[in-house]
Amino acid sequence: CAVFSGTVRLENSGGFASVRSAPLRENLTGLTAFVLRVRGDGRRYKFSVRTGAGFDTPLYQCSFTTKQGEWQEHRLAVSDFVPTFRGRVLTGVPPLNPGKVNSVGFLISDKQAGPFRLEIGWIKASSAWP
Repeated sequence: CAVFSGTVRLENSGGFASVRSAPLRENLTGLTAFVLRVRGDGRRYKFSVRTGAGFDTPLYQCSFTTKQGEWQEHRLAVSDFVPTFRGRVLTGVPPLNPGKVNSVGFLISDKQAGPFRLEIGWIKASSAWP
């Protein structure tokens, strides 16, 4: 599995950490949800997707909470993703278009100092609901 871990620090306007994938080659048109298999530390994380190639493009996020030491599956509906930019919710931005997704990632932004660890068993794209 992949591991997203580290230590959140509050100095220098900190309080968050993130990681993202290389550009995706898959076309996700028709996607209705992402399904994640993760084992966490009891903290709240966000799964994020980008639809633009640049770093300064909107980031669509959906939150989930982990149970310490337990493998869980989280189904995140495309309709639940919120457009953000540098931590601020954007208005007047179209909803997430799965056909334009070009990278995915994880974010912890609870502004709580200390260690974090999220193990990612897999990420699936689902076109069936539920």
